[in-house]
Formats: sequence, C-alpha cells, structure tokens
Amino acid sequence: MLEKSFALLFFLKQSKTEGAKKYIYLRITVNGHSVEWSTKMQWYEDRWDQDKGQATGNKEDAKAINSFLGTLENKIFKARKKLVDDEEFITAELIRDVVTGRTGDRKLILQVFAQHNTDMEELIGKDYADGTLTCFTTTYDHATAFIRWQYRAEDMDIRKLDYYFMERFSFWLKTVKGCNHNTTMKYIANFKKIVLICVKNKWLPADPFPDFELTRREVIRHPLTQWELDKIIKKDFQNERLSIVRDIFVFSCYTGLAYADVKKLTRKEIITGVDNELWISTYRQKTETQCAIPLLPVAKQILDKYAKHPKCLNEVKVLPTLSNQKMNAYLKEIADLCGIDKLLTFHLARYTFATTITLSNGVPIETVSKMLGHTTLKQTLHYAKILHTKISADMAPLREKLAIKAEPELECAEAVLEPAKPRPALPQYNYVLVAS
Repeated sequence: MLEKSFALLFFLKQSKTEGAKKYIYLRITVNGHSVEWSTKMQWYEDRWDQDKGQATGNKEDAKAINSFLGTLENKIFKARKKLVDDEEFITAELIRDVVTGRTGDRKLILQVFAQHNTDMEELIGKDYADGTLTCFTTTYDHATAFIRWQYRAEDMDIRKLDYYFMERFSFWLKTVKGCNHNTTMKYIANFKKIVLICVKNKWLPADPFPDFELTRREVIRHPLTQWELDKIIKKDFQNERLSIVRDIFVFSCYTGLAYADVKKLTRKEIITGVDNELWISTYRQKTETQCAIPLLPVAKQILDKYAKHPKCLNEVKVLPTLSNQKMNAYLKEIADLCGIDKLLTFHLARYTFATTITLSNGVPIETVSKMLGHTTLKQTLHYAKILHTKISADMAPLREKLAIKAEPELECAEAVLEPAKPRPALPQYNYVLVAS
C-alpha cells in the first residue's frame, strides 16, 4: 500500500566524544512517522550543506562521501519500490529493515497470537480459566480467517496493522460471521491484547490503532419475576435431566453464583457463618474475589436434595452440574414448557438474584455487590437500573407525603369553586395471579 507522504534526509549528529567530525545520520519519514539511524560515516560540520544533506566542496573526500550517500539513497528508493511491488504496507521501519537486512526479525501477528494461546494453555487453573482460553482460541480462528479473506495471506507482519485493518476486521465479524456489536468488541479487545504485547516487547513502536473505539452497547436484560420463578420451581418435569437443570438454575437464582462458580462449588465452601446459619464462602473464578453468601431456604433445600447424588459423592461437589452449553440448551426447553417468553440462560439466574430476590426485597445494594463478588459498586448499579418495582416502592412514601400535604389546599379550593360535575365511574379490575 502506497504511503501518503515520504521524506528522506541526511544530517549531522554529535558523537559521544568531542571532535572535529560528526556522524552522518539518515532520517526516513513516512506519513509523519520517522525513524533514523547512523550511516557509520563521519564528516565536518563546516563542510556540510544541511539543506541539501550532503558534503560541500570538490575535494576527493567530499566526493567520496556524497557518492556513498547517493548509493544509500538509491538503496532506499529501491527498497520502497520493492515494498510497493509486493503490495506491502509501507512504514519507515519496514524500509529501514529492508535496507539494513533486518527483515528476518519481522514478527507475524498470528505467530505471536498462537504463542500467546500456547502460553495461556500452560497456565490454565493458575492464572486463567478454560473459558478464557476458549475465547482467545476463537478470536485467533476469526483473525486467521479474516486475514485470508481480506489480504489473501496466511499471516501478516505486525507493522502492517493499522486503523483500516481493525475497521475491516470489525466489519467482517459483523457481516460474514454475524456477530452482534458487543460480541464483535469482545473479539476485537482480545486481538488488541496481542497487539499491545507486541508494543510492550518493542516489536511495534506504538499502538497502531489508538483511535479505534472499543465501546460496548448497554444490554438491558430482563430478569425473571417472582411469579415466573415460582412457575419454574413448581413445574413437575417428567424428565429427570430437566429437573436437575431446573434445580441448579434455581439454586443460582437464590445464591447469585455464576455457572463456573456453581460448577466448582464444594462441600468445604458451605460453612457456618457469624449468625450460626449456613453460608457459601467461595472465590469467584472470573475475578478471584471472595463471595460470602447466606444460604437462603430454597438454596439449602436443593443442596439437601442432591447431598447423596452419585456424582456429588464421587467428585465432592455439591451439585451434579452439566456443561454450560447443555445447561443453556435445556433451559430453553424449560422456558417453553413453563410458557415463559424470555431467553432463559444460566447467566439470567445471576440477574434474577440481584434484582428479584435481593434488591426488590430491600437488600441494600452494597450488600448485594458484596455477595455478587463485584469489585466495584458501579458493576452492581447496572442491575438496579431496570428495577421499576423498586423505583415504585421507593417513591410510594413520597407520594403519600405529598398527598397529605395537598389535602388542606384542596379543601380550601372546594369552598370557593363550584361543585364539579360528577365523572362517569371507571371500570374496576381485579388481577389475580394463579401459580401453576
């Protein structure tokens, strides 16, 4: 890809040791970004034309220096032409590397990415979870397919990365792969982590796309209402598989534990708390923050139900959890059987705990944040945004207070104004909720 601007300049630079001569340096500037390096040649400052970038005079030594600089300049233009012919993305660093023979040191982005994933795999269970590796492996596969699609190449030099690359990668993920905006941003963020590794290792001079915004759109999830949750709890499933999935999902609704934390939960993490009641004391796999959660009656009943389940006895786990993929597949089936028109996923249980079970029942948001294992209160505030019932409950005392304050004024107004004509009565409805 041809550069928008190109400049070449020879100039003198003072050496570490004072002397009559200075080193001749070369500066190449491409699209406003420069690199410079020494030609290893020295010359006199009083015999140098800075505007022309060459030695002055007709002496043999001046002619020899200018001949050398002319040859070097020709090499630079030949290197630039080669990069154009090879359809390379031209940078000052790449021209320098071609001229100085350093092209063998070039790093390829997928090569670096693959090494990152290999290292991550070695750290599973120590620094990373299986799900994190899966996410980066998927991102690597997408990046590989995109480079083949966009550049007809199996890999590419990290120095070719620019804003255009990221813009097209984002476009490809949304169109060819059908990813939504937030999923696209997740993959882009994973890819950018690899790029920043290159920057930290000095393989790249700077982030090649600092202006690309990794903004995620807020997704409003609608948790289960208490009525919907009761419907799931009371449903009699003839299939044992669905009953187990339902129980584990309900357990999460009453504890707020994410799937990964429910799956790894052991008997040792069920303790007697400061109130002599049973608590869950565990560390969140995602953030490694500690969670302390009092065990509510429904959650305790579920633990008791599976205390002697073969899988729980053999693995010392408290619940016979299936894979996350299977759980979510069965939860969709449960939603259909219960007549619930919501996308039922395991993560929805965590939302339900935060909203329907705790915040809606007056549990302070700081307490909810602690039980969820959030590192900041800002994370928990996201759940509170959707609680219209909580807003209504909080506003009820104010409504009553203002109504009482307005009564004397209304009485005065009735004494002055003529009696109003009676309005036709509105029909009255009685809403009765019946749990199946």
